[in-house]
Amino acid sequence: MKMVLSQRQREELNKAIADYLSANGYQDALEAFKKEADMPGEVERKYGGLLEKKWTSVIRLQKKVMELESKLSEAEKEFIEGAPTRGKRSSSEWIPRPPEKFSLTGHRATINRVIFHPVFSLVVSASEDATIKVWDFESGEFERTLKGHTDSVQDIAFDATGKLLVSCSSDMSIKLWDFSQSFSCIKTMHGHDHNVASVTFMPQGDFIVSASRDKTIKIWEVATGYCVKTLIGHREWVRMARISPCGELIASCSNDQTVRIWSVANKETKVELRDHDHVVECIAWAPDCARAPINAAAGADNKGAHEGPFLASGSRDKSIRVWDVGAGVCLFTLIGHDNWVRSIVFHPGGKFIVSASDDKTLRVWDIRNKRAMKTLEAHVHFCTSVDFHRSHPYVVTGSVDQSIKVWECR
Repeated sequence: MKMVLSQRQREELNKAIADYLSANGYQDALEAFKKEADMPGEVERKYGGLLEKKWTSVIRLQKKVMELESKLSEAEKEFIEGAPTRGKRSSSEWIPRPPEKFSLTGHRATINRVIFHPVFSLVVSASEDATIKVWDFESGEFERTLKGHTDSVQDIAFDATGKLLVSCSSDMSIKLWDFSQSFSCIKTMHGHDHNVASVTFMPQGDFIVSASRDKTIKIWEVATGYCVKTLIGHREWVRMARISPCGELIASCSNDQTVRIWSVANKETKVELRDHDHVVECIAWAPDCARAPINAAAGADNKGAHEGPFLASGSRDKSIRVWDVGAGVCLFTLIGHDNWVRSIVFHPGGKFIVSASDDKTLRVWDIRNKRAMKTLEAHVHFCTSVDFHRSHPYVVTGSVDQSIKVWECR
């Protein structure tokens, strides 16, 4: 197949070849070539080294083309695997897929927490800019801002009905918001002596549990706003407190590098879990459907199956640990993040743990095989929070880059 060059391109190529022959001392070939190509006189300086330049740029372009082709095939594979009709994956195996569906911006500072509403297609974000914002995750629309805190909003949580939202802040207060009609603050609770880092509802919705930098965990009655109990035991800042699905246990984690399990009935510490070697940032109770994958990962056969309940914890030591709380032992450790683990959530199907980290990634861990099966380059700065919708195929992340990203799962 003959390449067709224009007259000008042909002359340029001839001159570049002549320059190459001359520069390399191929004198006889040069004379013969000049004669055959009908090229009188000297070759101008601008053709110096042109052939080599073109040659190396072609190689560079080939490399680039190969890189792009491999990216494209990766994306095609992602699409084929991911499309609901093709892979026939059940919803229990849906995982977040890049790129994000929406990147929501509007906060003026770090996002500390993102959560899904239990009923409506809403995401709620809490930020260091002292506000709480509400977004629609199906349309990507901004809905409203809740203002009232005077300092960084550290954590937020809904009751089971989604009619009440609770928030806590570095301003040392806890606020209760009417989320069904007025979106106004209906109660403010004071009692902690320092930054309130974490807040959550008891399953029945009648009590709130908070954790603070003042080293305590407090239980508040929703109806009156009174603090009915203070749990003391951690030696440092308590980062997070979460209630077990059965409602009988509270798990808490702290800068003292431990996780504590408390009995709700008698408010005593049942067990202290101490395998992390840095601040424990986050915890998540395993749903019942995670029992089999966790036992498989722990290498238990049917006779020696671990009873649980099970808890996962994420730490600044870059690891995620999964614990059998009943036995008080660490069953296995997930290693792979290159920086602090800031937030973890169990997949509603129980087979995976999803984690957000200061290495800017979101990782999906296959529990049974104890490995990261998917890594998403999620944000341009530290990832601070992740939530997985209980019934819809969505994951949401928040970051120090001030954006909230909604990821579709397939």
